[in-house]
Amino acid sequence: MLKVEGLACCYGKIVAVRELAIEVNQGELVSLIGANGAGKTTTLKAISGLITPTAGRISFLGHDITRASARRILELGIAHCPEGRRIFPDMSVRENLEMGSYLRADKAEVAADMERLFARFPILSQRARQAAGTLSGGEQQMLAIARTLMSRPQLALFDEPSLGLAPNLVERTFEIIKEIRRAGTTVVMVEQNAFAALELSDRAYVLEGGRVRLTGRGADLLANPHVQSAYLGA
Repeated sequence: MLKVEGLACCYGKIVAVRELAIEVNQGELVSLIGANGAGKTTTLKAISGLITPTAGRISFLGHDITRASARRILELGIAHCPEGRRIFPDMSVRENLEMGSYLRADKAEVAADMERLFARFPILSQRARQAAGTLSGGEQQMLAIARTLMSRPQLALFDEPSLGLAPNLVERTFEIIKEIRRAGTTVVMVEQNAFAALELSDRAYVLEGGRVRLTGRGADLLANPHVQSAYLGA
């Protein structure tokens, strides 16, 4: 479904990602783990068109999207839920969800999808007319996830979905991501909680210094001595 080959990304003279290669099969939940600065977020930004790689190739469902615009990539079926939620704080909850579907022309289906998401996230339904910036951190994360789903993506990219959330909300967030995957959406997730990410994942990549250091099934990486020492506190 998604193939990244020889990816390199720079911020000025700083090389954030180099010679990176990952693959994601349809229906999988794949995680990227690693320390801060390992290149995880940069990789997601390159896939979703928020930054342009300096080298390498990214293909999605047979389309070369290496230098495609973010709009084109969203049209093809990749939606990005960024780190820090990035909701529109002065717009209402409903307006934020409408922004998630702005490329869709099927108005009746958009309305039906919104009602389904309101049923999945009742708190958003209760606060539909409320300014999104007045929601709690957990509510804002639910809104960010729901807005991502409003585009009906085939591939959803989640960047640090549990960041800054209370423990009970972290568990709920991961349950939602599992539900999204079970419903048929392929997921790539960057997550600071390496243990939870590996438990959830079919496969995972460990990034270090902008490169892939290790890859394998989530369960296998949980048992890997390097992963245990570097990321699991074992």
